[in-house]
Amino acid sequence: MIPLRDIVPSRTRPYVTVTLIVLNAIAFLFELSLPPDVRQAFLQTYGVVPAAFSWPTVITSMFLHAGWLHIAGNMLYLWIFGDNVEDRVGHGRFVIFYLLCGTVAALAQVFANPQSAIPTIGASGAIAGVMGAYIVLYPRSQVLTLIPLFIFWEIIEVPAIFFLGFWFLLQLMSVGVVAQSTQGGGVAFWAHIAGFLAGMGLVQIFKRPERERVEWWNR
Repeated sequence: MIPLRDIVPSRTRPYVTVTLIVLNAIAFLFELSLPPDVRQAFLQTYGVVPAAFSWPTVITSMFLHAGWLHIAGNMLYLWIFGDNVEDRVGHGRFVIFYLLCGTVAALAQVFANPQSAIPTIGASGAIAGVMGAYIVLYPRSQVLTLIPLFIFWEIIEVPAIFFLGFWFLLQLMSVGVVAQSTQGGGVAFWAHIAGFLAGMGLVQIFKRPERERVEWWNR
């Protein structure tokens, strides 16, 4: 399922969400400008490597991506769900919330596989936190979703609680599959799970009560 947009209008301009997307895009273009061997060394240095953990890389890793699909998917989800969460918690709080979710996600991946020498990169954990917050703040929302069915492409509205709940269930199932595999996996599923749960919990602290009312529910 590919999300296209949600139905909740943002009442404020999503300055932070847009800035995060721009920073991720700049970092990715910089990666592409590097020769392959230098790029690998760059990711190894600024990604989170569990076996050689360094606190600064927890932040830098959130702005690095492994390829076009990786960054495109992450930025799409951030654009669709980030503006509404930013709207409810406020710009400054959203920065802290986003970084905290990403930090929890990175640490979860480190604890899950502490001997790994493979760098963990990507904004997925932080964005999972945004998705977890969204499901708490807007459980009655709908997500306009593209569903590719072989030669047929269907666009339907899916309840946000189902769309995001299904995404979370896939992460749990994927952890089980990877656990049964002798090869491991290239996706940080524990980071996704931890980020999502962190978002659900932290948004209770960061949300602004005076923005509780959502007008579109009451039309």
